[in-house]
Amino acid sequence: MKHHVTRRGLVGSLVAGAGLAVSGCDRLGQSESFQNLLSGAETLTMRAQRLISSRDALAREFSAAEMSPVFRMNGNTMPADPAYARHAANGFADWRLKVDGLVQRPLALSLGAIRALPARTQITRHDCVEGWSAIGKWTGVPLKTLLDAAGLRDGARYVIFHCADDFGGTRYYESIDLIDAFHPQTILAWGMNDAPLPVGHGAPLRLRVERQLGYKHAKFVTRVEVASTLANTGAGKGGYWEDRIDYEWYAGI
Repeated sequence: MKHHVTRRGLVGSLVAGAGLAVSGCDRLGQSESFQNLLSGAETLTMRAQRLISSRDALAREFSAAEMSPVFRMNGNTMPADPAYARHAANGFADWRLKVDGLVQRPLALSLGAIRALPARTQITRHDCVEGWSAIGKWTGVPLKTLLDAAGLRDGARYVIFHCADDFGGTRYYESIDLIDAFHPQTILAWGMNDAPLPVGHGAPLRLRVERQLGYKHAKFVTRVEVASTLANTGAGKGGYWEDRIDYEWYAGI
C-alpha cells in the first residue's frame, strides 16, 4: 500500500514534532521552519490543484458514522460587537448578509431568505494549521448561487469575506479567488451536524471552502465583497493572518 505525502500531513507532522502548544487557530505557530514549510508547500499545492487537478475536484467527503464526536471551536467563539449580540439574542431575525462590490445587483439577504435557497450538505474534514482536525456535517447555500444572483461585473477576480468578530479591534477578513468561489463544495453554511450553526462555530453564516486550511473558513460572515484586487483590503495580502504573520493566502490541502 502506497503512502502519499500531503500538505496536511506535512503540517501535522511538523506541529507534532516541534511540540507546539496550541489552543485554537487564533494562536498560530510562528517558527521560521514552520513558515518555510508552508511557503514551499503553498506554491506546490496551488500549482498542482490549478494546473493538474480539475477545477471541480472534490475534497473527500465522509459518512455520518465517521463524524467526530467533538468538533472543537477555532478562533473567536463570540464577537465582541454589541450589534452582533443583539442579532444573536433575536435569532438573527433582523440580520442581513450583504453581497456587493463588483456586482450588477447588490444583495441584502435575510437568514430566512438564505435558508430558503437550494442548499448543499457535505460531511468534510476541517484541518487546522495547528495540526488538529475534525469531521463535521455542514449545510448551506453554495456561494455560486449568491454570486450568480448578484451577477459579476467585468474585472471581478476575488471574493472577500468581512466578519463580525475581531482580533484586537480589527475585524476578521479572508478572501478566495473565483475558481474556489465557484467550486461546488464552497458554501456559506447555516447548519452544522443537522442543527442550526452554533454561535461558537460562526453563526449565522460560516464559509466552508473545503480544499483550504481552517483559517480560510471565515466565521460570522456579514458581507461578501467581489473585488478586482486584494490591495485595498487590510495590508493587501488577502486575509487577517496573512497580513499579520505572513500566513499563505492560498492555504490549499
